[in-house]
Amino acid sequence: MTGKPFPVDYDACWEMAGVRWANLDPVFLDFRNKRAAQKAKYLGEFFPAHAPASLMPPLAIYLNFFQIDKATGDPKGIVALKLEAKP
Repeated sequence: MTGKPFPVDYDACWEMAGVRWANLDPVFLDFRNKRAAQKAKYLGEFFPAHAPASLMPPLAIYLNFFQIDKATGDPKGIVALKLEAKP
């Protein structure tokens, strides 16, 4: 969440377990050019939740990365959504 009145994008992480890979938009796996295709299509960036985050200490994952304020190092909240497939 942000306190910015007009944020220009968002970051998200997603759980890979249970994904129907044939139905996944390939753009979620395209990290070229600083995730330009993701930004163009969805106006934000998506990272696998348990993938290593390159800006964190070794073995840190994106799920943890998004819970730390980059400017202060303080913990911050995130929003969790559970999406389920239609039968």
